[in-house]
Amino acid sequence: MLKKRLFTPGPTSVPEEVLLEMASPVMHHRTDEFIKIAGEVFEDLKYVFQTKNDVFIIASSGTGAMEASVVNFLSEGDRVIVISGGKFGERFKDIALAYKLDVIPVELEWGKKMSTDRIKDLLEKNSSVKAVFGTLCETSTGTHFDIKCLGEIVSHYENTLFVVDTISSLGAIPCLTDEWKIDVVVTGSQKAFMLPPGLSFISVSEKAWKKAETSNLPKYYFNLKKYKKTLAKNDFPFTIPVSLVVGLRKSLNIIKTTGIEKIWEEHHLRGEATRQAMVAAGLKLLSESPSDAVTAVVLPEGIDGEKLVKVLRTKYGMSIAGGQDHLKGKIIRISHLGWQDEFDVLTAITGVGVGLKEMGCEIDIEKGLSVARQILFPSQ
Repeated sequence: MLKKRLFTPGPTSVPEEVLLEMASPVMHHRTDEFIKIAGEVFEDLKYVFQTKNDVFIIASSGTGAMEASVVNFLSEGDRVIVISGGKFGERFKDIALAYKLDVIPVELEWGKKMSTDRIKDLLEKNSSVKAVFGTLCETSTGTHFDIKCLGEIVSHYENTLFVVDTISSLGAIPCLTDEWKIDVVVTGSQKAFMLPPGLSFISVSEKAWKKAETSNLPKYYFNLKKYKKTLAKNDFPFTIPVSLVVGLRKSLNIIKTTGIEKIWEEHHLRGEATRQAMVAAGLKLLSESPSDAVTAVVLPEGIDGEKLVKVLRTKYGMSIAGGQDHLKGKIIRISHLGWQDEFDVLTAITGVGVGLKEMGCEIDIEKGLSVARQILFPSQ
């Protein structure tokens, strides 16, 4: 029987105790029992977001929260800056254009760093900008962006919001919402929260709520005023996937018990071990500023990345991600998110070596594994 191992940047592996919680009998979402659970969840989400602001739960993928972050705080024709360095930065741009916003795109070559001075210059030249949209970790390239510095820059503009997509990174790498002066943070359940897909989360600052009062973009299901009204009673405006919320309570309990700082350290160690192993084995990294959430690896010339992903999944039960758009077939992406430990890192590295060898490409995977072991188990 083939054992399945999940190393994609979403969905990610879910701990057994979380799965067991979700397997319990479904309760009604308006009962006192469920409202109590929701109250615990709303409070614990603030810990992961590192915020004192309210955090809302929406029954949607992370893209739903992205759309909510546009329609609730802006009006038709508003000028916005969108940093687009990959597939999901482009998604923010597409959503903004769909709602007829005046988009100033900051296009980056995929995998490249961004100079925060570009945003500073754009804001100085465009005083009417109502929001800056950025990404903490661009999932499609495994690239980390300097959100802390960007938050400081945007905070000097009273009428400009800072909105950040942290879907593949919140809970895995540092994101200090309040300290970094981020007005709106969006994320999803199927990444570092160690849950199946189906829930998205969004935090909102007081500065953003003031903008919500004048927003005229169409909204109904994603109208956060509805969510704010019911949040006062630890409730939801619409039917919520109760089993996912029950599982979320358990995931958040695991995160709090472990400690968010320790979890950040673990992701950094696993990400660094993977990166150095791939380089030692003879491969190259795509990103100039690699994220600890997901590692993007450039494949040798002549290797079809889509075929490699399929071989590993169908023959060995190991799922990694391929490239997207123009990087399709050219890179693979290995996630460090979800229910993983140090031995999972070694398994993922081994799997890449086995798959490449099967496709006729020899790399020094043993050297890579040796480097990874030294990082993961320095005392051995």
